[in-house]
Amino acid sequence: MSAPLDRDIQNRTGLVKFARIFSNVVSPPVMFALLGIAIPLKTLPFWEGFGWAAVYGLLVSLAPILVVLYLLKIGYISELHMSDTRERHLPYATAVAFALLSFGIVSWFGGPDLLRCLLIFNIIELVALGLINIKWLISIHTTGVMATWLIVGLVWGWTASLIVVPFVIGVSWVRLYLKRHTPGQVLAGFALGIVSVLSLTLIGCF
Repeated sequence: MSAPLDRDIQNRTGLVKFARIFSNVVSPPVMFALLGIAIPLKTLPFWEGFGWAAVYGLLVSLAPILVVLYLLKIGYISELHMSDTRERHLPYATAVAFALLSFGIVSWFGGPDLLRCLLIFNIIELVALGLINIKWLISIHTTGVMATWLIVGLVWGWTASLIVVPFVIGVSWVRLYLKRHTPGQVLAGFALGIVSVLSLTLIGCF
């Protein structure tokens, strides 16, 4: 695969700049942070739901981002999107650890069942991505956006899931346009997102 269009700073202008910003904003941590806020608020009174949303947001979304930024600062990773699969091992491992910690807190203190389901999904997804990543650069972005679409459809209904469809299309286009992934890596991300979520419906989640 050729070098990503946005790897060199001098190329980050015009459409490339827009695509890069879109990719950074519509990223798995952001998508799951929004789900982590919406799910507790769906089933609990506002302040109780907000408290559980804060636990999820801090541990599952924010903490892994801070780890990546720290690794970027100390030079362990060369760039934010980590196109070199070897750079992704430690971020995946720490993300799984934070998700497990969050699951333990939610389970021990009686958090909402839907949030536990989301955390189980996060753990399964991150472990699968980490294992695949050892040999192949699967798309985290398309895994996340497809899973988000499916979870929204299962929890809030398929009409609500139409809101996510433009982001599914946009994320797919951006990852291909920036040459961050091949079509096969994008499609594999879709498949992993679908399989990860649907497998949990077999145990009563979502």
